[in-house]
Amino acid sequence: MPSEIKLPLFYEQITELLPHRYPFLMVDRVIEFTPGSGIVGYKNISNNEPFFQGHFPNRPIMPGVLMTEALAQLGGIYARLMFPERTKDKLFVFTEMENVRFRRQIIPGDRLMLHLEKCVTKLGHWKMSALARVNGETAVEAQIRAAEVSR
Repeated sequence: MPSEIKLPLFYEQITELLPHRYPFLMVDRVIEFTPGSGIVGYKNISNNEPFFQGHFPNRPIMPGVLMTEALAQLGGIYARLMFPERTKDKLFVFTEMENVRFRRQIIPGDRLMLHLEKCVTKLGHWKMSALARVNGETAVEAQIRAAEVSR
């Protein structure tokens, strides 16, 4: 892990670690990183999110699949920070989600706090416990698995 990591990570640093770009970049900041343990970041939910146009008109709700995508992207950042050389030419793709529970709707004005812990890797496969909250209230929780694949 590079010793020069300075938190928080902003857009410029996040886009160096992830291939995602607008409108699909779902992590605005990384505010905590504990090597070998976990990572915390957030996504600010704006009225201008492109998915709100169709989900749903006059009742904007963030799609659950995008909440889990935000958690997975945070996992990709964690992997890149932990093993920068091993992962520099890799993409991280979902392989499995277990025990996914949506507990709260996410609406414009919310800050989706993203938490990953118990992040473990073996032979390029990752398993992470994921949780997203708004104002301390759980919005989604899941066990996420991902794999490193060649770009």
